[in-house]
Amino acid sequence: MQPTPLINALADQIVSHIQTDSLEVGDRLIERKLAEQFRVSRSPIRNAMKLLQDIGVLRQSDAGGYEIADVRAAERLSLENVSSEEDEKIYLTIADDRLHERLPERITASELQRRYDLTKGQLSKILSRMTNEGWIERLPGNGWEFLPVLTSLQAYEDSYRFRLLIEPAALLEPNFKLNRPVLERCRREQEWLVNGGIWDVQDAKLFELNSGMHEAIIECCNNSFFIDALKRLDRVRRLIDYRQMLERENARSRCLEHVELLDLVLDGKNAEAAKFMTRHLTDLSRLKTIAREKRA
Repeated sequence: MQPTPLINALADQIVSHIQTDSLEVGDRLIERKLAEQFRVSRSPIRNAMKLLQDIGVLRQSDAGGYEIADVRAAERLSLENVSSEEDEKIYLTIADDRLHERLPERITASELQRRYDLTKGQLSKILSRMTNEGWIERLPGNGWEFLPVLTSLQAYEDSYRFRLLIEPAALLEPNFKLNRPVLERCRREQEWLVNGGIWDVQDAKLFELNSGMHEAIIECCNNSFFIDALKRLDRVRRLIDYRQMLERENARSRCLEHVELLDLVLDGKNAEAAKFMTRHLTDLSRLKTIAREKRA
């Protein structure tokens, strides 16, 4: 069976989990826990682990399920999954063209290939990535359709004012329930950025880690309206956010704030965390505006 974009993405997340948690050969991976951690059902997790078994990262465990077979294989796979500098440049060019409406809403794969002088391998990888990130989808037949995104800086600024309404409030919801494993994983990722990862990580991956952290916090509120609103907003703001990235020293400071915010939430200090979230988003919106003016 050909792996779907979801299964490939989950396999990559499992590899990141192995590295972030410094897991070793023989350590067991629990299907149920991974499904909870990555917020998916157990079936795609099972398929992702089968894929990792096929390429030598995992093996069947005597106790059932899977265990780590080769940490170096995981490291190699992680390196292979990082986009090359050329692929990243092409990807961001397509994103910028879409943001400025230089691409039609519907396009064929062959048109994309010709327009950006892509190999078949590059085309497949980029289409898979855009699909995973939620700004293009396949049409019945041969074409592709771009999904709605924020295209104006005013709308981008409006999105921060909306976040200021929902993200602090979500921390004060009466049904808020801490998902400690997920938030602890987010904390490790933010610490990795603070400790040097920020200088090497690509813009798209940085967006993924930071937006994922905010989504992980809001999911603890157990209010589907808050959760769905932020996830939908993250999908449509992704492309414009690539153009509003902060200089890395400023971005590192924001990651330090993320660590502090997560510590408050993990300690059950939600009222303090809500106030901190308000300051964090207010400062971030201001810095993004300054970054925009510098580029103007």
